[in-house]
Amino acid sequence: MDTFIRSVQDRIVAAHSSKSPVVIHGGNTKSFYGAKSIGEAIDMRGYAGVIDYQPRELVLTVRAGTPLAEIESLMDQEGQMLPFEPPHFSAGATIGGTVATGLSGPRRAYAGAVRDFVLGTRIINGKGEDLHFGGRVIKNVAGYDVSRLMVGALGTLGVLVDISFKVLPKPALETTLRFEMDQATAIQRFNEWAGQPLPISASCWDGGCATLRLSGTNAGVTAAMQKLGGEEMPSIDARKFWSSLRDHGQRHFLSTDKPVWRLSVPATTPPMDLASGAKQVIEWGGALRWLAADVDAQLLREQVQRVGGHATLMRAAAGVASGIRVFHPISGKLAELNANLKRAFDPANVLNRGRLDNVSS
Repeated sequence: MDTFIRSVQDRIVAAHSSKSPVVIHGGNTKSFYGAKSIGEAIDMRGYAGVIDYQPRELVLTVRAGTPLAEIESLMDQEGQMLPFEPPHFSAGATIGGTVATGLSGPRRAYAGAVRDFVLGTRIINGKGEDLHFGGRVIKNVAGYDVSRLMVGALGTLGVLVDISFKVLPKPALETTLRFEMDQATAIQRFNEWAGQPLPISASCWDGGCATLRLSGTNAGVTAAMQKLGGEEMPSIDARKFWSSLRDHGQRHFLSTDKPVWRLSVPATTPPMDLASGAKQVIEWGGALRWLAADVDAQLLREQVQRVGGHATLMRAAAGVASGIRVFHPISGKLAELNANLKRAFDPANVLNRGRLDNVSS
């Protein structure tokens, strides 16, 4: 494994010297996310395996190229999980890609995001330096938390090498309830329920139906079911439902010939008339809204920004060059801070060049 890392360092040192871009990837299951970058490929799947797993300490350290399915299988044997319910999208997803994209699944609004559970990282920056940040124990929280900068950076600040996580036990009982209601009622109910001591672990509104997952102790979940009512979904169907939502499966709407937008808004935001007749799915108690529609990107972003949110082009239409900027534009001090971080970690701009700031293609 040391030989592999040295070879990656050598390639990045050469790229830095020649200012030639490199493209870092794992299983390429999330290659649709972000703008396209071009350069010599560095495939991290050759650097895989569990470095350390301490179930009693709730800490896991793995190499970036380790398959996500392998990690989840190992943790399942100990009755534990990655609390942010990471999307796979398809077979072959790696843990490095999971952290680099920073995407979380249905449990995120109730358990926390990817960055909330990253304890430490080892990276190779754009100069070929081998750097360590954070630690492998929960109490090791000293200094500026650089590790969390790597979450969602899409490999533009460094090549993820090793990653340490805080993990959590799986709930003793999990059940899913369904309620027939319109979008406005669902948003209102989700927010009302969130303010009550209910063991909610996921929520979704899709096509006139609100779906709520409860996770926790047997007594807690049973009491919540009795209080809420609704129709209980068979456990097999429930697992398929949440997996499909997590991985943007066809059951919902994301396998489509239309662009798919990811809208992050305050959870209490009322229904937004963004595109007449367009398909919408709501998650995270109202804070995450998916829109599949041909819309004017600038107008959409202005509408979303007015309510205090932002819009990301999650997927361009299949086979269509959209020319739309993927991420919501930033300016002022935030843009200046991002530029300074990029210069500090990758002064020659060789790592996944353009992945965060170009238009989709």
